[in-house]
Amino acid sequence: MITCHSEFGKIKNLWIKRASAAFIDQATLNTEWKALNYLDCPDYNESIDEYSQFEALLVQEGITLHHFGSNNTVQIDSIYCRDAAIATDFGMIICNMGKAGRMNEPAAQRSDFEKKEISILGVIEAPGTIEGGDVAWLDEKTLAVAHSYRTNPEGISQLKALLNPKGIEVITVDLPHYKGQSDVFHLMSILSPIAKDLAVVYSPLMPISFRKELIHRGFELVEVPDEEFESMGCNVLALSPKKCLMVAGNPITEARLKAAGCEVLTYAGANISVLGGGGPTCLTRPMERESIEVRF
Repeated sequence: MITCHSEFGKIKNLWIKRASAAFIDQATLNTEWKALNYLDCPDYNESIDEYSQFEALLVQEGITLHHFGSNNTVQIDSIYCRDAAIATDFGMIICNMGKAGRMNEPAAQRSDFEKKEISILGVIEAPGTIEGGDVAWLDEKTLAVAHSYRTNPEGISQLKALLNPKGIEVITVDLPHYKGQSDVFHLMSILSPIAKDLAVVYSPLMPISFRKELIHRGFELVEVPDEEFESMGCNVLALSPKKCLMVAGNPITEARLKAAGCEVLTYAGANISVLGGGGPTCLTRPMERESIEVRF
């Protein structure tokens, strides 16, 4: 069985946007990085090399890849292609971005989806906002969504209106202020489900009620240490249950994952991940995964 409602079933196909299509050239990076709150300006040539390694790891897993094309209405943040849409078994939900510099990405992605004849379930309309990094499937009938600076109550209400009639429970998670509105801080900054009973978390920024809910649902928690949070230690993509892809340079988290029985692959992501605040979950828009029957 195949489903879109999973963060940890074996990935069958996904969408990505190559660094060459998002970053365009060094001049574009030089122009856009500050306004988009990157830590520093990525190096274009190093970005291309890093992304080639990243994509090769996906190819070796036998995943079917679809590519978002270049689009002159969007900026370099479009490399983080998870955020502009939510995949469901009923069609795509097109988001409305909470970050002003990314407002054109949902329409650009919708155009690419429609060219592939992928159905659209609905569109989040202003004043509602939702970004895909703020949603995570806990099981095939339960979607967690953050109330954050990028995802507001009106957007969550619209999401529920689309999914509740389909039998999907939507759980709201209130995120803390942390570094404020300009920072990249999504639900998946502190949560990466990697198996039906295992999740990578950064507990210091996790709401107590949600952390308890994960434990109540049977998740064992792999804790990310403070020193590896900013280097994307908590942003882990499950290629299949307990087979993980993460940014290199997080040895403590990597060791804890291996101790929990996981296989871990890493890629160099200084330019394409760390500087822009987007790890492997952000760089991918998984579509179909193998279904794992997990109902709480």
